[in-house]
Amino acid sequence: MQTIPINKYFYSMTNNLLENISNPSDLRKLNPEQLPQLAKELREFIIDIVATKEGHLGASLGVIELTIAIHYLFDTPNDLLVWDVGHQAYGHKILTGRKDVFHTNRQFGGIAGFPARNESEFDAFGVGHSSTSISAALGMAIASNLKGETEKQHIAVIGDASIAGGMAFEALNHAGVSNANLLIILNDNAIGIDPSVGALKEYLTKVKTNKRLAVQNNIIKALNFDYSGPIDGHDLAKILSELERLKSVKGPKFLHVITTKGKGLQQAEEDQVTYHAPGKFDKISGERVKKEASLYTKYQDVFGETIVELAEKNDKIVGITPAMLTGSSLKFMFQKFPKRTFDVGIAEQHAVTLAAGMATQGLIPFCNIYSTFLQRAYDQVIHDVALQNLPVIFCLDRAGLVGEDGATHHGVFDIAYLRCIPNLIVFAPRNEIELRNILYTAQLGLKNPIAIRYPRGTGNIINWKQPFLKIEIGKGVQLKKGKSTAILSIGTIAKNVEEAILLSEKEVEISHYDMRFIKPLDENLLHTIFSTYKTIIIVEDGTIKGGFGSSILEFASQNNYQNIIKLLGIPDEFIEHGTINKLQHKIGLDVQSLVNNFNFIT
Repeated sequence: MQTIPINKYFYSMTNNLLENISNPSDLRKLNPEQLPQLAKELREFIIDIVATKEGHLGASLGVIELTIAIHYLFDTPNDLLVWDVGHQAYGHKILTGRKDVFHTNRQFGGIAGFPARNESEFDAFGVGHSSTSISAALGMAIASNLKGETEKQHIAVIGDASIAGGMAFEALNHAGVSNANLLIILNDNAIGIDPSVGALKEYLTKVKTNKRLAVQNNIIKALNFDYSGPIDGHDLAKILSELERLKSVKGPKFLHVITTKGKGLQQAEEDQVTYHAPGKFDKISGERVKKEASLYTKYQDVFGETIVELAEKNDKIVGITPAMLTGSSLKFMFQKFPKRTFDVGIAEQHAVTLAAGMATQGLIPFCNIYSTFLQRAYDQVIHDVALQNLPVIFCLDRAGLVGEDGATHHGVFDIAYLRCIPNLIVFAPRNEIELRNILYTAQLGLKNPIAIRYPRGTGNIINWKQPFLKIEIGKGVQLKKGKSTAILSIGTIAKNVEEAILLSEKEVEISHYDMRFIKPLDENLLHTIFSTYKTIIIVEDGTIKGGFGSSILEFASQNNYQNIIKLLGIPDEFIEHGTINKLQHKIGLDVQSLVNNFNFIT
């Protein structure tokens, strides 16, 4: 067979084995000796597609052999397989009937980037956020016992970063005293999106090099698991042998597998952070395709650069993130002030209460968490921060629609779930300058906690590094004056609104207000608006139900206003994956849809 080099690996000119596999039953027709060739072809297939279509690359490349072995030895989908997070599930999708549509991965109308129950019977559990696999698989195993299905297998594949999450510890604690037929496979590659952190990571690292620890003082064994490993996750023969043994072991068992994230592509192995989701790249050389440099700055970088600037003058500032140093751009502060920057691993609850503890001692904690990840720490926000009225500064990255990661990652619920909490200020900047100024304002000293929500992607102002200005809490601003209609927007959706107004036939009729604060509302401004305009339209990139528009309706009801009020935002449904532009068009928040709405103003 003719081959050409890919870095230090080889690219097969034919993919004979993979071509004939549509589902695991086809896979099981192969001889074990053929599986390494299949692994090679599967890697090539993923690299070939992701190189042009983009996606999460490194994690899936690292578990190719493990994926093949599981589907080869277990009777999936009758045996139930749960992938934690789902970044590692591309090989699984390809082997379970989605090979011919894999090129649509994460695209609008295509297959999801994560396992999804409505997509395939082989996706036993829908995932997207970390540390859920053990709980889900344990629930399935207990259900099987109750139904008398004692021979059914239940497998959870979890990464070393995810197993450090509190929820995973809770599940391990429960599973260890159960008689559930549960197999947990730890995919240990020492990295999530950023390198793994914490004492458990240090322990797992020691186990790799000191096999005595696997026998003595073993954390997993102490929790009543049948522990085996660590074994080479790229050695198919070893994986097959150990999985075959474990199939007959009753009760909870734990297999520790060592893998290399990005295995099979040299650049992905050497730069695992970048190649977690590298964008487009050359499938032969592995080099990333250079994008045209943007004139604009990502909102996360506006945050990252601004907090460094503030921390240089205010030594009380500390930064906290749950495993998102790079994703949140808190890495800038970590590089400059490592002793004042804390990556706590995938532990959102801990991050919030840690920040609360720091605040009691006079520090100024900036707790940077993705909007959807803060959902996991809701009780801590209420009980540990807001109830005690501690001035924690929550910076909610990825607010609003995020694009191709889909429903699990769209930050569309934060307005609704935060605005009902007493003592909490909620702010949404219109642009980069507003974000910069609210960060400055917050560190000057607030009497309350504050949540600042901002989107994924770039802004639209080149020279956003302007002198700091203090923002008055609870005050909105008028952006444009019109005659009969007021449009109230919150956050960066204001840009779409501004463009739509300019294109509307009713431009002269329309006033535009940036309300800025979801809570507290600028009631003085609202009284002026309701007294001046017949029609009021609220535009937000959060849920209509319970969102910012709902707060305006509540205000109108409390004050007996009879104005015509129309709400535009995220409908009462989970929004699929796709580009932000396509998703906005689908739900009526793109510029042209807004123009159409504004043209029908009466």
